[in-house]
Amino acid sequence: MIKKQHLQSMALVVLGKGLPGLLNNDPLPFFPKKFSINTFSSTSCRINVAGNAFSFKRCADFGGKNRDLRRKEGGDEDVGGFYKTRAFALSRQPLSEMGLQQDQKRLGFADEKGGVCQRGGSTGLSGWNSLPEKIVVAVDVDEVLGNFVSALNRFIADRYSSNHSVSEYHVYEFFKIWKCSRDEADIRVHEFFKTPYFKNGIHPIPGAQKALKKLARFCNLSIVTSRQNVIKDHTIAWLEKHYPGLFEEIHFGNHFALHGESRPKSEICRSMGAKVLIDDNPRYALECAEVGIKVLLFDYENSYPWCKTGSSNQHPLVTKVHTWEEVERQLLSWISASHP
Repeated sequence: MIKKQHLQSMALVVLGKGLPGLLNNDPLPFFPKKFSINTFSSTSCRINVAGNAFSFKRCADFGGKNRDLRRKEGGDEDVGGFYKTRAFALSRQPLSEMGLQQDQKRLGFADEKGGVCQRGGSTGLSGWNSLPEKIVVAVDVDEVLGNFVSALNRFIADRYSSNHSVSEYHVYEFFKIWKCSRDEADIRVHEFFKTPYFKNGIHPIPGAQKALKKLARFCNLSIVTSRQNVIKDHTIAWLEKHYPGLFEEIHFGNHFALHGESRPKSEICRSMGAKVLIDDNPRYALECAEVGIKVLLFDYENSYPWCKTGSSNQHPLVTKVHTWEEVERQLLSWISASHP
């Protein structure tokens, strides 16, 4: 039974079931829709924190409860019944049929007339369900979707008078850069979490949102981050602000945390059936490649010094990319090759 106190951290409205869900059986696929959600659904808010998983898409704002269905159990207010949710509109940008057909042709899923190919037949746009099943792609947050290190580095300079350039971060182990103990580095990072440097200073990586909107047509995108549970709520809010409605799930590894258990990225990716990981950390790249997961090692504009170390670059399942345009091209190439 879901209790109210467990729902308070499920912060924001997340939208839709992706483009296929908008196209199927929907007479008005490109117009805003209003709907409310039943909390009985076990997939209504998928977030993985310390072993507990909830669905990230289709989260609702539980602000307007149906008082007629209020119940009490064990002193806690029971929210296992229905809630009236604030209606909200889908935030996806309108996608023209021409744009869809162009991408389908690029992947070999559409014929020259624009119909979707199905075992040699043309079914038209309504045949979207006949396309090959979407692959699951895991996406990191820091340095892949947002500029974490540069914001952290500014905080360290101002707070501790420890001046470094981002080019000095040759490893993603901050204690080695700051010349302090590992424990002290973890404490400094958690102090950073409480400041405007973190809350307002991390900005999206150029090109990420545009590429992910295109890839969401052909991939099930989910977040797999090493971020700590303590910044779960802020991370969800930041993702919904800058990448609304794009991710199916979000999983926190809780690495370098002051409290709680951590979980390897390779274990998370395997448990969710991810075929590809997009990450900037060579250690995570090699860890996942060694269990058979393809990795796009993201080194934005060749500017991440920590991306240039380790043996991950030699692994056959690791491919280096430098922009989100390269990410998009490589993923679409893999999808096309897997569905001749």
